Amino acid sequence: MRVVPAEPVLAIAGATGAVGREFLRLIEEGKLPYGDLKLLASRKSVGREIQVAGTTYLVEELCENSFDGVDLALFSCGGELSRRLVPEATKRGCVVVDNSSAFRMEDHVPLVVPEVNPETLWDEEGLLRSQVIANPNCSTILLVLALAPLSEVFGLKRVVVSTYQAASGAGAKAMEALLSDLGSGVDAAGKFRGKAWEGAFAHPLAGNLIPQIDRFLGGGVTKEEWKMVVEARKILEQPELRMDVSCVRVPILRSHSEAVSVETEQSVTPDQARQLFGRSAGLLVVDQPEELMYPMPLQATGLLEVLVGRIRESGVFSPGLSFFLSGDQLLKGAAWNAVQIAALLCGEGSAGSQ
Repeated sequence: MRVVPAEPVLAIAGATGAVGREFLRLIEEGKLPYGDLKLLASRKSVGREIQVAGTTYLVEELCENSFDGVDLALFSCGGELSRRLVPEATKRGCVVVDNSSAFRMEDHVPLVVPEVNPETLWDEEGLLRSQVIANPNCSTILLVLALAPLSEVFGLKRVVVSTYQAASGAGAKAMEALLSDLGSGVDAAGKFRGKAWEGAFAHPLAGNLIPQIDRFLGGGVTKEEWKMVVEARKILEQPELRMDVSCVRVPILRSHSEAVSVETEQSVTPDQARQLFGRSAGLLVVDQPEELMYPMPLQATGLLEVLVGRIRESGVFSPGLSFFLSGDQLLKGAAWNAVQIAALLCGEGSAGSQ
């Protein structure tokens, strides 16, 4: 069902950021049709020229009046701006796909991974449920692509996840900071001379692992870990699913990875899981350990699919599995997922189309 024009007036809020640049690349590759394009960013970027598909666009200031005449907007400008400006956009008749956490847990807002739950966009009468559609957390998206088929076929009881999240999860400046720190060299004690980039990481990331992403909540859990739990439960429609999540920032530029162990309700073998993952939209099985082939961030970077491998019996859960996945945080973890949602709203293709 089409709820915006087939070729909408499209706005990109946060067009000069890391995710915004991926939006534009995907649009240039023809992944989302549009009739006209508005590029919106902070005041410091106003007037910058950006070429998309042979046409040069001037970046305009992102503000309350930016959405007059706009049919569809892709937001990636942070929760604070989303909370302030998304209502202004919808008030003007615009449909918004928002990449921040601002609206994800609101009951009336669909939290959508198109390969998993596209039906939540619509109500019982086939009408759009909300003018705001939330893009899930990047690590949640990667995780539920694997959990959803397992849940549907074998059932899920418990899930344990450790993430290995790249600097890209904290934005373009964090990626630049990591590159700077890595280039600063090592001192006589074998430690990197790099310093933490204020506002991104609590400690230097180069040569280090930081077992904290976002702020700490009660009980020693970080907000990132909490988000993965509550968002996965909402997407899978399993509010009682037991999950234990540890989120770790690692010194790589791009693409997140996750080590996952699951307890299933029914018996499942690794071969059954490989076959299931192999026919599941959005997943690509890379699982030939005898040839040293398995998911890795470098391999996942630039791909629209999430790589899954190291599939084996769990040593803790019975029945259960353990596996490893890697996916491009800026693509399927953010921009590509949002573009897929937008394409569904325009009536373009299917959820898994590439």
